[in-house]
Amino acid sequence: MTNGPEDDDGAAGPEGAAGASNPPRDNIVRRLYDWVLHWADTPYGVPALFVLSFAESSFFPLPPDPLLLALALGASKRSLRFAAVCTVASVLGGLLGYAIGAFAWDLARDWFFAYVPGVTPEAFESVRDFYDRHGFAAVFLAGLTPIPYKVFTLASGVFGISLGVFVLASILSRGLRFFLIAGLVWKFGPPIQRFIDRHFDRLVMVFSLLFVLGFLAIEFLL
Repeated sequence: MTNGPEDDDGAAGPEGAAGASNPPRDNIVRRLYDWVLHWADTPYGVPALFVLSFAESSFFPLPPDPLLLALALGASKRSLRFAAVCTVASVLGGLLGYAIGAFAWDLARDWFFAYVPGVTPEAFESVRDFYDRHGFAAVFLAGLTPIPYKVFTLASGVFGISLGVFVLASILSRGLRFFLIAGLVWKFGPPIQRFIDRHFDRLVMVFSLLFVLGFLAIEFLL
């Protein structure tokens, strides 16, 4: 049974979270997406958000953003709390990915490339040169944008990026991403849902572009 729109736990997402107009559920990604969203209509929405955010940082294929949005829309006054849960769990999951890359990559490599969708050895190796020069920027951009963050958490451990740099970049980027969603819901409420769904990638790319421009300015002007 679905609770009201401002339940304490934010367990009840909006009725249209999964939406009657969803495309046919004819593939595993769609079914997995629907499974993620269904947690918003249960008393376990917040724990599920924590687990999903943690897992996505090292191996789970789907980001926590849809569940965060559904929970925030179901309890907009607690949207910033949900963003904090998301951020903390994601950074902790990133530390797990970092540890796997640093200490167990030889054991985990084959399994990772075989079973984590969308990640290839070529994609993993393509970040090496960028890491050599711009480790902080690499982690920050991965944490903020649709670039798979899990690739960079593991790569940070494999390539030996400073743990302090990794944690700082992760907190800033993951926090900015999740608090952007939650802040928009907190400020504007349900009417913002369609805007976020349609333009979220563009929003984060604008923030990313501003970051890159600032980074290049520092590098070339100082």
